[in-house]
Amino acid sequence: MDIILASQSPRRRELLERMGITRFKTVSPDIDERAFDGLPPEELVRRLSAEKAGAVADRVDDGAIIIAADTVVALDGTVLGKPGDDLEAFKMLSTLSGVRHQVYTGVTVLLGGERFTEHEVTDVTFRELSEQEIEQYVATGEPMDKAGAYGIQGYGALLIEGISGDYYNVMGLPVCRLGRMLSRFGIDCLRLAAGQD
Repeated sequence: MDIILASQSPRRRELLERMGITRFKTVSPDIDERAFDGLPPEELVRRLSAEKAGAVADRVDDGAIIIAADTVVALDGTVLGKPGDDLEAFKMLSTLSGVRHQVYTGVTVLLGGERFTEHEVTDVTFRELSEQEIEQYVATGEPMDKAGAYGIQGYGALLIEGISGDYYNVMGLPVCRLGRMLSRFGIDCLRLAAGQD
């Protein structure tokens, strides 16, 4: 059975491989994410993951399992997207300094006419950051392609005081939840990881 990851994200590819799924293809979903601006974060990520899966389903074989995800960072219900430039990244990180915020990821698994869409939420707490620290982090370039202007798996780990919930969700793919979703389609990730399929 073909598995398609509806994403070009290197982080999501890496996480899928860590789950034991090593044979899969990636297809870019090419959807207009701005069409869903203004939705609450949990609804936004669910809608976007479903839209991504649907867009890819139209371009691949009917017998393929499609995995799609979308991740946003939210503070008090307001979504913080990817920064457009260094100044926007600085402002986002200044807003997150010393506070707890949420990372939402919507996940859709689709096969033919059967589709499951769920979402995961993880609380992330930043330590108090000085302006100099924020400027130095922005200077690394890491914030520019990240929701909320940081990556927990990179230098952004130096900013984070604690998390509550799924660490991998903050990276962009809630591994535990996705594993349970895939089991509904007969995919046993631990069995794959053990080389038994």
